[in-house]
Amino acid sequence: MFPAVLVPLISSTVRLMLQSKKVFIMDEVDDIIIHTLRQIGCDLDDDIRSLRDFSTSHVIEATVKCLRIISPALDELSAVLPPGMSARYRIGTSLAEACQGLGYKGEMGYQTFLYTNEQDLRKILIFLLEKLPKESAAAVEEPADRAALLSRAIGAEMQRRLQLPWLPAVCNSRGLRWRQQNTCWHREGVVDLTAHHAVSLTLPQGTSDHSKPLPQALQAYYRQHLPLVSSQPMRPADVAPSLLERNASELSAEKEWEAEWNQSGLQSRLTKEEYRARKLQRLQKRMSEQLAQAVQAGAPPRPREGATDTPSIRVRGSRFTQVQKLEAAKEETPVAAPRAETEQDAQAQRELEGATLQAELAELAQRLQQCKMDVREYTACTQQLDESETSLAKLTKEQEAVYRVKKRVMDLLPDADNNISKLQSVIEDSAQRLVSLATQWEAHRMPLVKQYREAKEQNISRVSETQQMLEAVRQLREKIKNVATDVRSREDIYKQLVAEYERTPRDVNRAAYTKRIMEIISNINRQNLDIQKVLRDTREVQKEINLLTGKLDRTFTVTDELIFKDAKKEEAVRKSYKYLATLHENCNLLIRTVEDTGGIMREIRDLEDQIESESNKKTLANLQRILADYQQMRKENTQLLNQLKQQ
Repeated sequence: MFPAVLVPLISSTVRLMLQSKKVFIMDEVDDIIIHTLRQIGCDLDDDIRSLRDFSTSHVIEATVKCLRIISPALDELSAVLPPGMSARYRIGTSLAEACQGLGYKGEMGYQTFLYTNEQDLRKILIFLLEKLPKESAAAVEEPADRAALLSRAIGAEMQRRLQLPWLPAVCNSRGLRWRQQNTCWHREGVVDLTAHHAVSLTLPQGTSDHSKPLPQALQAYYRQHLPLVSSQPMRPADVAPSLLERNASELSAEKEWEAEWNQSGLQSRLTKEEYRARKLQRLQKRMSEQLAQAVQAGAPPRPREGATDTPSIRVRGSRFTQVQKLEAAKEETPVAAPRAETEQDAQAQRELEGATLQAELAELAQRLQQCKMDVREYTACTQQLDESETSLAKLTKEQEAVYRVKKRVMDLLPDADNNISKLQSVIEDSAQRLVSLATQWEAHRMPLVKQYREAKEQNISRVSETQQMLEAVRQLREKIKNVATDVRSREDIYKQLVAEYERTPRDVNRAAYTKRIMEIISNINRQNLDIQKVLRDTREVQKEINLLTGKLDRTFTVTDELIFKDAKKEEAVRKSYKYLATLHENCNLLIRTVEDTGGIMREIRDLEDQIESESNKKTLANLQRILADYQQMRKENTQLLNQLKQQ
């Protein structure tokens, strides 16, 4: 009966130890968070011992400082809490979006920063501190005084300026640039600014391929007469742009050639030299065809307005006749008038001569066009006559063959019987000869067909092997490209890590943090041992309670049977039996009461924990602040409405 009273006490002891352990761990975590925030430049007072002492301005400042270190692109965020409510809501929303962009998974909004509670704030700060770079999160053993903070701020500003991309003067308005951290403009000086002007460079060709020797004259030209690359541009400032432009053009040409060779060159089964020669021939042929089409389809120029129109003469006859007519037309042109005395007369004379020449040119062009049309007509007629002649010759040959056959038949008619027998014998001989030829052809055809089928199968297998080899070559090229890209990316990562390692301060001493972590671990282990000891005691007490309960039940049963036998004979035994039953019932009631009391005490402690957690959330304080902010927003809206009405 009595050991059952110890169960609630033991459970309460375990709960208190767990709570004390949790409080101890949270205090240590808060100390580490506050120390780290002071190290990165947060202005926190010395009386701040835990996160429950943080105000809204402290929360905004700590979050903004962490975000600036994590992502320099977030320098436009202000670390000062603005006085206006709308501005506060905007900055709270901006901070929530920035944290979610970094990968925070919990629920978050502007109320998370404006009306914070201890647990949510601890989660957010732990998340941000884990995202800090190593050189920022490392603890440096130096006093966090004003001088150290100032030197650290100067170093951070220099690092930020070194990381900013350089902008040319054309992108800066009069050299002005927006400084995002202090939200102001500043002038950025630029020294020796020149425009990007590239010129054509002449470089030695074929010097890298040692298998093909260069001619002696070309080598002498490269050595003695070809100027250096730095001397070819007129201005020294054009050397770098010219080299960059030449390198970019060669790189783009090489990429285009590689893509074309992978797509079309490999399928053509030609070497690179043969493919280039074939491509050059196709280009030359296409250019010649286009030039010929342009010459044939070119229209004569139209005469100017005001030119005298002459009647078009349709030229017929030979080329000699046309030349004579053209010379006669030139002789008929009026002779140029003598030079006019005044400038106006000379100008009018030149205009008249120009109009006359333009008219002559139009007439000659028209005649030339007419001659071309006549030549086309004559060519078409000639082609038709050639075709008709060819068809007539073919028809003549056919008629001659028919005539010869009929003539031979007519010659054989006088001796018809003998000729018929001769023809039959000739036909039989021809049939036998055809049969023998067919047998011989079949004997020759079967090996040839078999050989043809084997060659065809070999060709198909060879084509499939070629396709497989091409596919393997293409895959190998892709793998080489991927490996090269991977190697370049790994080299970049290696260089970046080496640079970060060189920037890491060498005077970092982690002994203090290691010592604190080891102390925390030892305290946790000690508390775990105490909790395990209490749990073992609880299990032993529970076993003892179970044994005593069973023993009590058995004792009551035996006693009840013995007293019940004697109760029929004596009155005193009957009364003792009643007292025994009453005592047993009261003891059971007492045990149930103790158990109910333990359950009620557990519920009370659960409610106290809930009350404590709700009090840690500062619900009432947040409600009061929300009401105050609401009143302030109403005042600001009223003022804005009054200003609008006055306007």
